[in-house]
Amino acid sequence: MRELVFKNITSNDKNRKVIVSSELVDNKGVRSAITRHFICLVKEVKDQSQMQRPVPYLYVLKERNSKDHREKFLCRIKGSVYAVNKDRLFHIVFMHSLRICVTSITEDLKI
Repeated sequence: MRELVFKNITSNDKNRKVIVSSELVDNKGVRSAITRHFICLVKEVKDQSQMQRPVPYLYVLKERNSKDHREKFLCRIKGSVYAVNKDRLFHIVFMHSLRICVTSITEDLKI
């Protein structure tokens, strides 16, 4: 069995875009849930003297629980870029996120 959910949310007033996909799969006694997020925020820079680019950010977490027959993986990346369009300067901030959860449905199947 496979379930897919896809969301594409765009906000014109806040200049934000959020894309989310989620997948749930049951296969041979193992349930895996995969969720991906992408968030993008665009702001126009009026005062170029305050241009400070944030430091890129990477976070990775892997967790294994053999007692509950469960594994989790999380990866999150944050960053930003500056872009010029029609002589206007924009600051684009983005975040990618990937979460994977694998669990055993039956007790005799070990991961």
